[in-house]
Amino acid sequence: MKNLIKLEDTAFFLLSLYFFLQLDISWWWYAAFILVPDIGMIGYAMNKSIGAVTYNIFHHRGIAVLLLLISWYSHVFWLEVVAVILLSHGSLDRIFDYGLKYKDDFKHTHMQEL
Repeated sequence: MKNLIKLEDTAFFLLSLYFFLQLDISWWWYAAFILVPDIGMIGYAMNKSIGAVTYNIFHHRGIAVLLLLISWYSHVFWLEVVAVILLSHGSLDRIFDYGLKYKDDFKHTHMQEL
């Protein structure tokens, strides 16, 4: 089952790369922004509960897909870039077993206990 989930996450990651290729933007922007969603970890400076919420907002693929749909509907280019980066980063994290966080501990994710 774990391999099947990793395959699904890899498919999402490749799909996000395809979406990025469709954007009229240089590849170096991808390299510059791919780690930006980890800014969600700043919430852990306040406490574990807030940290989990802020981390999960920046790593939830559903939010990324919603933003992508909004960007396509509204034709807002920068929102499309943000959405593709969020989708890509969230998928890449899951490939390496970093999942959404529970409020009790940073190492307790929906994928495993790190």
